[in-house]
Amino acid sequence: MSGSHAAARLAGGRGQAGGVPSVERALDILERLRAADRGQTLSELSKALHLPKNAVFRITQTLLARGYLLRDPATMRFELSRQVLDLWQPRLAGVSLTEAALEPMRALRDRTRETVQVGVRLDEGGVVVAHADGLEPLRIAVDVGLRFRFHDNAPGKLLLAWMPEPQRQETIDRLELTASTDRTITSPAELVRECDAILARGYATDHAETEPGIHCVAAPICAADRGCVATIWFSAPARRLPKGAFRDVSELVVEAGKAIARRLDSRG
Repeated sequence: MSGSHAAARLAGGRGQAGGVPSVERALDILERLRAADRGQTLSELSKALHLPKNAVFRITQTLLARGYLLRDPATMRFELSRQVLDLWQPRLAGVSLTEAALEPMRALRDRTRETVQVGVRLDEGGVVVAHADGLEPLRIAVDVGLRFRFHDNAPGKLLLAWMPEPQRQETIDRLELTASTDRTITSPAELVRECDAILARGYATDHAETEPGIHCVAAPICAADRGCVATIWFSAPARRLPKGAFRDVSELVVEAGKAIARRLDSRG
């Protein structure tokens, strides 16, 4: 979000009946930090959002105290904390996605020996909200909060495929389909066909579309009456997960997604 857009939105909020400027400022700070790959300093936030430094200071100190922000003591840059990610997670029947996913993630990790991840939609892509580290000496390393795009990886394509129409097509029309490797989908029409294929077979694959030599298989996590609320996947070097094994291992990933969904729907 640009600074001018933020300022205009703040001005509009203050003019609306019932608008709370301090709340809108806090949300603008959170949204600004969500879009910043390396965080922002107090001065950068103040300049970008056209807000007084003392106002930004008070809000960020409150968010720090409540655990929604982190601040690097060396660079003094603010970043969103994992606690913010928890707010985005689906919560059904009194259990959060992370809680419901823990045992199925570990079970899938133990069967595949590979790093297993769970993610949800966020803006024009997705974000990792939980993971179970692989057991192999050479394994895929991920962090909670890692962002991924819709078009060049298995979990992103799966989340895109499960969007309701016409939202899916509108999203595809907006995406910048840049290539990460020579196998990345860069054609809107091809991406539409890929989404249809994902829905037909029930899982998504990544054949070295994000990183050369890295493959991935993803499955949906579907909650009753809410459709696909998240995705689970595992990634591995191509020599341990060849393309010919995608169909066989997909059964394990799909079952893990169903196990998480059952926990979301039934536990309270």
